Amino acid sequence: MGPLTAISTKDERVELSSEEIDEFKSQLRGDLIDRSSAGYDETRALWNGMIDRKPALIVHCSGAADVIAAVKFARKHDLKISVRGGGHHVAGKAVCDAGMVIDLSGMHAVQVDREKSTALVQAGARLADIDHETSAFGLAAPLGVVSATGVAGLTLHGGYGWQTRKYGLSLDNLMSVDIVTAEGKLLKASKNENPDLFWAIRGGGGNFGIVTSFEFKLNKMAPEVWLLLTIYPIEMAAKGLKLFNEYMTKAPDELGAIAIFWNAPNEDFIPADYRMKPVFIYVGCYTGPLKDGEKALAPLRQLGKPVADLSAPMPFEKVQQVLDVDFPNGRRYYWKSSYLDELNDESIAMLIDMAAKRPSPLSSLDVWALGGKVNRIDPTETAFFQRNHRYMIGIESNWDDANKNDANIEWPRSVFKQLTSKFDAGIYMNFPGLGEEGDNLLKKTYGSNYKRLKQIKKKYDPDNFFNGFMSF
Repeated sequence: MGPLTAISTKDERVELSSEEIDEFKSQLRGDLIDRSSAGYDETRALWNGMIDRKPALIVHCSGAADVIAAVKFARKHDLKISVRGGGHHVAGKAVCDAGMVIDLSGMHAVQVDREKSTALVQAGARLADIDHETSAFGLAAPLGVVSATGVAGLTLHGGYGWQTRKYGLSLDNLMSVDIVTAEGKLLKASKNENPDLFWAIRGGGGNFGIVTSFEFKLNKMAPEVWLLLTIYPIEMAAKGLKLFNEYMTKAPDELGAIAIFWNAPNEDFIPADYRMKPVFIYVGCYTGPLKDGEKALAPLRQLGKPVADLSAPMPFEKVQQVLDVDFPNGRRYYWKSSYLDELNDESIAMLIDMAAKRPSPLSSLDVWALGGKVNRIDPTETAFFQRNHRYMIGIESNWDDANKNDANIEWPRSVFKQLTSKFDAGIYMNFPGLGEEGDNLLKKTYGSNYKRLKQIKKKYDPDNFFNGFMSF
C-alpha cells in the first residue's frame, strides 16, 4: 500500500508513509482498505444513500484486537476517525471524509447462553443476526422494529421496539459491554465494573469509546406472536389518533404499537383506488400469550372499514422483518424526532396537517406509543433521560430522487420546528436529522444528566477523540 494523505482531528493534513501503513497493516487480522483498493466504494457505502463520504483508510476489524490497534494508530498520527457498526444510523456519521473508518460490520457473531438467557453480541451485528440465533431457543432481545438495524447504534442511543413497553429500551436490557477507550485499552463496563462508564454509554452513544461487544438479557418469546397491521382511509386519522390515545393508556404492556401517516403500497392486497394514496395505519406486535392477542388488538382493528387488514399470528422473527422492504439500502433518508405527552384535539389537528404536507409518498409521520416499563425507570438511572413521555414522534423523510433533496429535508425540519414550539423536550437520538442543533440539542435531550455525561467524558476521553457525531 502506497503513501497517502489523511486529515487530522484538527482538520489538518496528515502524511502517512508506505512504511507506516504497512506496519499498521501487519498488526491487523482484518483488511486495511484505501482508495485504490478493490471494493473501496462498496465498503464505504452506507444504508443512507444521501451520505457520500470518502475516507482515506477503512480498517475492516475482525475483533477487539484490531480495534485496539486502530485506535492506537489513529492516536499516534492524530487521525480523524469514525466508527461503523451496522451502518444503519440515519445521520450517516459512520463514515468520515479523508479520515479513518474503524469498521466493525464484519464483527457480527451472536452467542446465546440458554441457561442464563443471555446473548453476547458483537458490535457489527444487526437485529436479524440476533433474532436468528435467539429464536431457535424461544428467546428474544428487545431490539427495534426493522431487522436491518445495527444493534450498536440502536442500543447506545436508546432502542425503541415492539417490546419496549414490556421490557424497556434496548439499553435497559444491557448487562455489560466490552469497550475500547481513547487510550486503546479494552475495559469491561457493567453495574459492577466501571459503573460510571456503563451508565454513560446507556444513552450517551459512542462518545466514550468503541463498544466491541454487548451482553444482553434475553426474554422468553412464544413460537408465534400477533402482528398488528391494519390500514385505514386517511379520513379516519383524527378518529384513529383519539382511539390510539385512549386505548394505549390501558393496553397491556405486551402490546407495542405505532400509528402512522403513510401511503399505501402498490400491492395486490391494496384495492386499486388506494394504492400509493395517503392512508392511516396501525402497526404493532402483541408478544403476550397467543390466545390473548386477537382480543388485545381488536380495538385497533375495529376503527372502521379498513383498506386492508394483514394482522395475523406469526413468529416474532418474521414480525421484525415486515417493515424491511420499506427501508432499502441506498434510499435517501433524513429523520428527526420529538416527543408529545398528549394527543388532544390541537395536537391531532397539527399532526394531520403536517402529514398532508409530506413531499414524498415514501415518507411517514409516526406516533410511537410509549408507556409501560420505559416510563417506570427513573430518568437518572441511565444516561437516557427522556423517559416520562407518552409518545415519540418520528418524522421520517424517505425519497429516491437526489434532485429533490431540499424539499425532503425541509419537511422534517419544518415539522420538528412546529412540534418543538409546542413541547420542546429534546429528541430521540436515533432520529437526529444531522444533529445540526448542536450543543443546545444535547442539553435539552439529556436534561439533568447532561452535566454528569460531560464529567464522564472528561474522565475517559479528555481530548475528545471520539467526536464523530455529537460530543459532550
